[in-house]
Amino acid sequence: MIDRDHPEKYPPNIQAVLKRPAPAAAVMGQELLDVDVEGGAVRVAYNTTDQLANRYGAIHGGMTAAMLDDVISLAAGLTIEWGQITPTLEMKVSFIAQGKIGARILAEARTIRRGGTVIFLEADLKDETGKLIATASSTVMIAPMKR
Repeated sequence: MIDRDHPEKYPPNIQAVLKRPAPAAAVMGQELLDVDVEGGAVRVAYNTTDQLANRYGAIHGGMTAAMLDDVISLAAGLTIEWGQITPTLEMKVSFIAQGKIGARILAEARTIRRGGTVIFLEADLKDETGKLIATASSTVMIAPMKR
């Protein structure tokens, strides 16, 4: 459970999300649920709307991938300092089932290994019944933010 009254308890990236969510996160309906700094894991819910739909009424595959990238970026940022970013170097997505519009999609990302300049992560998306929608593995780079 996120303590929104005390954002200072969290790493810089989570403080930033609590202060000012990214516009893309708002479109996806991002709701931060839990942060495990020591375990390198983050849980997020996405409250989906028809803005995320493909022409067939399901969640667009690109939006599914964006949700995975979003939750992975949060987990990747747990161990970086102010002034650092974690751009995605690569991400593999496996689409298992269609996500339904209007559903609350639950996402979890976890750090597999953190090196000096790269972090390896995995994530999954499930619906509220626990049905697996998609999985991802990703490699991100730790880099200074350019101004």
